[in-house]
Amino acid sequence: MMDSAMISKIMKAKRYAGERDRMEFKSFTVVFRGNHRDHTISFKDDQWHCTCDFFAQRGICSHTMALEKVLEGMLSEASIQEIHEIAA
Repeated sequence: MMDSAMISKIMKAKRYAGERDRMEFKSFTVVFRGNHRDHTISFKDDQWHCTCDFFAQRGICSHTMALEKVLEGMLSEASIQEIHEIAA
């Protein structure tokens, strides 16, 4: 049986999960399973990096754009601005 302190923490976690504007990602690494092979995407200091060939050529790719959509509202304005400038 859970104690009241744990129940309170679970309720708080559920509330926080719905308040995405409280969170801002600063750095992370994700393995994206592509159709042909896996790619590693990293985000650090408001900069994206992906191991796919398209990113190496253009500085943006479908993998980084997909993650931007998934993390909408949880990335700094600087990182979002950079992606939109590259895509333009």
